[in-house]
Amino acid sequence: MRITKEDKNQIITEYHRHENDTGSPEVQVAILTHRIQQLTEHLKVHKHDESSRRGLIK
Repeated sequence: MRITKEDKNQIITEYHRHENDTGSPEVQVAILTHRIQQLTEHLKVHKHDESSRRGLIK
């Protein structure tokens, strides 16, 4: 359920403002959005996974 290096690098490449940008709001929001989408898909399959559900809410 972790974001892979390849996924993270692809997101950074797509949303970065300059070459070494990893901390701009656009990049951070895109990474968090990807993580939320992963958790949402996981919870659709594993409906009783309460620890992941709590992680999504926090």
